[in-house]
Amino acid sequence: MTEAANKFNEVREEILSNPKAFLEDHEVMRALIAADRQQQPSNVIDLRSIAMDRMEDRLNKLEDTHRTVIAAAYDNVSSMNQIHRAVLSVLEPDDFNGFLRYVEHDLAPTLGIEAASLCLETQAVSTGQGPSLSKEFGTGVTFMAIGEVEDYITHGRNMSSRPVTMRSVRPDGVHLFADSSEPILSEALLKLDLGSGNLPGMLVLGSKNADQFAPAQGSDLLLFLGGIFSRIMRRWLA
Repeated sequence: MTEAANKFNEVREEILSNPKAFLEDHEVMRALIAADRQQQPSNVIDLRSIAMDRMEDRLNKLEDTHRTVIAAAYDNVSSMNQIHRAVLSVLEPDDFNGFLRYVEHDLAPTLGIEAASLCLETQAVSTGQGPSLSKEFGTGVTFMAIGEVEDYITHGRNMSSRPVTMRSVRPDGVHLFADSSEPILSEALLKLDLGSGNLPGMLVLGSKNADQFAPAQGSDLLLFLGGIFSRIMRRWLA
């Protein structure tokens, strides 16, 4: 018996001993179906094979959709866990300096992004002066002139801003993280209601991933984070 015949007998025995494994192998089944079609006369239309092809296409689309849904659900759970960790961490400091240190050094890594800044309007900054830092508060706090929080969110347009704004950032565009070691390609802007008698604030999150903060994404988690920051700031300002 030749080597080819021996090989055929081995494969045949393997198929007979475990046919289910071969039926579940898409590549093997495609090869068998293709071989069967080659043996058919050219004037014969195999409707069963056509139906199987269509069913296979639908199955592949369903599997792709399933993988997409699973990936989206995983990303959502991961984002939720990051937000929860950030909330627990930002509630932990016993004094305002500890809170500011967390914002400056740990908030961005906790959220898996490259930059974060707490922006506060103050009369000490003149209109047109641009965002500025203070040695007393560290690099985690950016001070802006009155009205500049709204202007930054709306790009100076005459329109109402939303509590959460997510958008892309051009590499050469104007944003608050021009000095970042990583290029910031998307940002999330969380408006902060600091209470009656206080000027508004804003929490800005920056990412090097252009798809990290996209306008079409859900904003519930960031809305929750912004609400937490608003309440914490009200407590310190009181």
